[in-house]
Amino acid sequence: MLSLLSPWIDAAFGPGRIRGGVHAEEHKSATAALPIATDFPLPKRLYVPVQQHVGKPAEPVIKVGEHVLKGQLLAHSQGLVSAPVHAPSSGTIIDVNEYPAPHPSALPIRTIVLETDGKDEWQQHTLIADPFALSPEDISLRVGTAGIVGLGGATFPTAVKLNMGRENRIHTLLINGAECEPYLTCDDRLMRERAENIIDGVRIMLHGMETSRAIVAIEDNKPEAFAAMQAAALPYPQLTVQQIPTRYPMGWDRQLIRYITGMEVPVGSRSSEIGVTIHNIGTAYAVHKALRHGQPLVSRIVTVSGGAVVKPMNIEVPLGTLISDLFNFCHVRPDITARIVMGGPMMGDALPHINLPVVKATSGILALTQDELKSADEQPCIRCARCVSVCPAGLLPLDMANNIRNNQLDAAVDLGLKDCISCGSCSYICPSNIPLVHYFKYASGEVMARQQAQHKSEQTKRLMNDRNARMERIARQQQEEEAARLAAKAERERQKAEQEALV
Repeated sequence: MLSLLSPWIDAAFGPGRIRGGVHAEEHKSATAALPIATDFPLPKRLYVPVQQHVGKPAEPVIKVGEHVLKGQLLAHSQGLVSAPVHAPSSGTIIDVNEYPAPHPSALPIRTIVLETDGKDEWQQHTLIADPFALSPEDISLRVGTAGIVGLGGATFPTAVKLNMGRENRIHTLLINGAECEPYLTCDDRLMRERAENIIDGVRIMLHGMETSRAIVAIEDNKPEAFAAMQAAALPYPQLTVQQIPTRYPMGWDRQLIRYITGMEVPVGSRSSEIGVTIHNIGTAYAVHKALRHGQPLVSRIVTVSGGAVVKPMNIEVPLGTLISDLFNFCHVRPDITARIVMGGPMMGDALPHINLPVVKATSGILALTQDELKSADEQPCIRCARCVSVCPAGLLPLDMANNIRNNQLDAAVDLGLKDCISCGSCSYICPSNIPLVHYFKYASGEVMARQQAQHKSEQTKRLMNDRNARMERIARQQQEEEAARLAAKAERERQKAEQEALV
């Protein structure tokens, strides 16, 4: 019976199955055909936040007035989930202070300000002739020391994932070359121009994880990148380069795992629990530079595009470069710029101004015109269920949004709010222009705030209970001591009375 049903099972749940997603307008042609620009002028000042990763912020180890060289450690990592920060160029540290973060809130975060000297002089570092002669543990250590994090946007420290790969006995390493966000082409150009270096980084990561198999997944709208990566991987039988359909959000780790392997990551679990882990193309390239050339992560390739950009391009820029410097180089027109977005238009963050720095998570900076933005006129829902059909997580966006409108956040959580990845597919497809993903982002933040408040309340209650118990214990101890004192006094008086009676 099972054999008769197997074709149906493969069709419904096999590797070829894609859940949800949309065919978003790509807007990639403006930059995809242009080589990576390497002539970006070195900025006079670089603003390097100490928090460019998931986890605890790095702790500065330099002082104001100190001269540093490119690649020199500026702030060391704190704890297991953290990453160090290095000097993107040579120059003098002129400040360590609060500076606006590249975030919609632009709230200040601790930032190291480096005044460059124009020399861009590297600190002396040792080249490693053969990284494969190192132990897997040493590979992870060097990757961590280089400050490498996931460059696809998650910014999780790469060394931690390599260590988890060994601990969880990962059988498949997936390299994400989907780059499904519209406008962005930085990974595409990187694969076209530096495929051999990327493949070398993938092989080093395999060695660091003690894993024997890697699959590089590339959307089929990048034929040049696919051909370059396939040619570079040809000598290595443990590496496979595979084309995947062009559909947003194919770059989501669970969608990619489901399509490539046919396995489903259980809700509330990590991909490592089913023997698979994912790294980005840019991360593999950073690993190559760190292990082959001893260079920490101090720069990245950024796509600058959008209707307001006169000269859209991919640029290799030092971390800490202000967006204003990028816009000047690309001749962005401020008079027609309606929105500035860091990342892609689907999942990126709208920024309040351009005096914010490029960080490790910055894959792109978009200057969009009003014509490129979706109409903000929200209309009543027509119950078409398109949002349900495109949700890659299999959720019910409209029902969740209705619960959020009625402030029934617990009901939204029960419907899977915490499984929402804020990909924006539901908002993109909605004919009524309902900003569904905005509701989910708001609700997620509100749920987290309530959980934090509840945790604080419980912690306060626990502290009060501990205090009350401590005060009761002290009072009881004092009563016991007073009772003992009175008993001792009574005994002394009794003995004195007996002595007087004898006399």
